[in-house]
Amino acid sequence: MSVRLSGKVDGFPDSVIRNMTMRNLRLHGPARAVNFAQGFPDFEPPPEIVVAAQAALDRGGDYHQYAITWGAPTLREAIAAYQSRVWDRPVDAENEISVVCGATEGMLAALFTTVEPGDEVIVFEPFYECYVPDTVLVGARPRFVPLRSPDWRFDPDELRSAFTARTKAIIVNTPHNPTGKVFSRAELQLIAKLCQERGVTPITDEIYEHLVYEGEHVSLATLPGMAERTITISGASKTYSVTGWRIGWLIAPPQLTAGIRKVHDYLTVGTAHPLQIAVAAGLRLPDAFYERYLSEYRERRDLLVAGLNARGFTVSSPAGAYYVMAGFSRLSQLDDEAFAEQLIETAGVATVPGSSFYAHPELGRKHVRFSFPKRLETIERGLEALAGIA
Repeated sequence: MSVRLSGKVDGFPDSVIRNMTMRNLRLHGPARAVNFAQGFPDFEPPPEIVVAAQAALDRGGDYHQYAITWGAPTLREAIAAYQSRVWDRPVDAENEISVVCGATEGMLAALFTTVEPGDEVIVFEPFYECYVPDTVLVGARPRFVPLRSPDWRFDPDELRSAFTARTKAIIVNTPHNPTGKVFSRAELQLIAKLCQERGVTPITDEIYEHLVYEGEHVSLATLPGMAERTITISGASKTYSVTGWRIGWLIAPPQLTAGIRKVHDYLTVGTAHPLQIAVAAGLRLPDAFYERYLSEYRERRDLLVAGLNARGFTVSSPAGAYYVMAGFSRLSQLDDEAFAEQLIETAGVATVPGSSFYAHPELGRKHVRFSFPKRLETIERGLEALAGIA
């Protein structure tokens, strides 16, 4: 009996990020392999949220059972309190917040809620790898607007021309994976203006909102006229170093929230109840936590950028997030896939080929992406392994 995959699934690849991680581990084992490919920390989360998770498990009772599908009230109220303070406007825990299984599910739920088969979704290129498969899964067509190195700006005229009669949504990721770009207020104001003029729903992925080294983080939903049309996605994974917990959330106006909750219910039902209680404790951490968090990541960034430049890569310091797109033209004539394989084989260092973040792969052929949510000693060990790559 032959089995045929659906055209949607057959049309996009496995995760290149996770494949690079696994290949490096298989070849070198955890003792030697350095994982600059996958963006998860090799250090522990804040002890306060671990203690809160243990307390929720010890308490048992309802915490071992389903929470309300769209999020435990304790967590939604904590999100609302935190976001109301940051945005300087009320956010309604009952009607505007949905808790989901990570920002990744959040993006798919947002697209299913807003997009019909045959519609178009604007995606900035390079992009995080799930955006295009998600768009295809909902039956829509991506339209790409390039971000050009070294400062990763877009051309305003190219953005305007990407909006058509079929455009239903635009995905904005700031701070940006894989480039570290932080969209400026002026850029977001143009996006907001075009969305309002064309009746388009912006879906913003702000999972790295607390990692801004230069400039400011501006939530599109805070600009005039945008609260009633924007879906904002964030989560606990990056801020609290718990990528395995899969706790994300969406903030959207009530009508969109009602649709998001329906989609979420049929996608995953809900997220782990005790971990939701723990993340609520994280959202109540003092400002000093976020200041220390940013300072520590800035140190990691500066160490990696300086080390890569010293080893012949061409690297600009990212303004946000925890990734760098490193040019390697001075080091090798190989393409990005072969070069990334060479780094694994000769140095035990996993990166991600730059072309995997593009619909037009030729644009990424001379870059690889490094991620740096790692202990300083891990970054130093990786840089030492790269010392002879030239």
